[in-house]
Amino acid sequence: MSALFTPLPIANGRIILQHRVVMAPMTRNRGVPVSKATDNRIWVHDDLGALYYGQRASPGGLLITEGIPPSLEASGMPGVPGLFDESQVNGWKKVVEAVHAKGGYIYAQLWHAGRATIPQMTGCPTVSASATAWETDEFFPFRTSDTKEKVRYKDFPPVAMTEQHMVNTMQDFVKASRLAIDLGFDGVEINGGNGNLLDQFLHSNINTRTDSYGGSPEARCKFPLALINAVAAEVGASNVGIRLEPTGLYNGTFGEECVQTWSHLCQKLSETYVGDNKLSCIHFIEPRFDRVEANKEIFFSSWSLPEVSNAHFQSIFSKAGIPCISCGGWDADNAQSAITDKRWDAVAFAKHFVSNPDLPKRLQLGKPLQAYDRSRFYGSWDGDRGNGYVNYLTWEEQEANELKQTEATTAGT
Repeated sequence: MSALFTPLPIANGRIILQHRVVMAPMTRNRGVPVSKATDNRIWVHDDLGALYYGQRASPGGLLITEGIPPSLEASGMPGVPGLFDESQVNGWKKVVEAVHAKGGYIYAQLWHAGRATIPQMTGCPTVSASATAWETDEFFPFRTSDTKEKVRYKDFPPVAMTEQHMVNTMQDFVKASRLAIDLGFDGVEINGGNGNLLDQFLHSNINTRTDSYGGSPEARCKFPLALINAVAAEVGASNVGIRLEPTGLYNGTFGEECVQTWSHLCQKLSETYVGDNKLSCIHFIEPRFDRVEANKEIFFSSWSLPEVSNAHFQSIFSKAGIPCISCGGWDADNAQSAITDKRWDAVAFAKHFVSNPDLPKRLQLGKPLQAYDRSRFYGSWDGDRGNGYVNYLTWEEQEANELKQTEATTAGT
């Protein structure tokens, strides 16, 4: 595991990570409501959230938060604390302080769900690049205060964003980024993947615009690039990371010209942010080959590279000297090869970080990983918020418990 535990400069050298095991952003739905009213739409972190992030912090390690909506309109799920209301600041400040107390670093991921939300959730019209309804009968995964039944996305299609709406959204991201830096976050990550708003602009099956924001790879990149540029201008490029998913097939994203679109996006970013003005890091989501196989006719009609991987896009940033993180499919057996063979600068883990708060140490010492409980990933609807969230043990705690059990058994015999 030696390659995983070597220093890595990010943020244009301002931050030196002491290892390359990154905690990926994970929606956990453990925020608490500001109001007891049934139509509450604002959630905050309490001490439990600070404990969760603090448990997973390590000296010189990087954590990326769950997606943080920068506006009420952006909110994609209940129980997710945002950064658009004064009531949310103190909870996030506690999170930052808990991570810094362990010697770790933490980036705030900013996230706009776009058409992957419903008006019953936000109280706002659903928006996207175009008024493109969902093609499937997929349901919004949570019940809302307005209905006891789950709601189909296609029954509430989005409205196309106007140029002024895009400007307003960019301002929301800028304000949230400034607030994040001011309250102590070490940087921000803009979520441009996972089928969310920026990703929706990049996919031609969702972005069907005929103005300057659609119709070609360059035009589809126009709004994402403008938003990234606005945030970088406000807080500095070295404080900004980007999450990308060129091979994404999530939330109905399956546009044409994927290689051309993401090549243009990556090339523009690498050419814009150079020298002392480099972006902090680029965070790629690995291909989901189960989704590729299930949608291979659609996928390969837009994929013109000899292999399905992020290597082409990674190389654009690597040549520019911008660190690249890979997320998806890594475990204790193959994480080393991500660095040594695939030439990634760092590896991000999600599920394994849920059940192993001390994941970097376990990997370094070769300790077995604890299994996760998938049923507790997204909220705790039975009222036990800590279960599957902050009750996983470190390996020292596990070994201490095993020793006690052995001693008790020995004493009993």
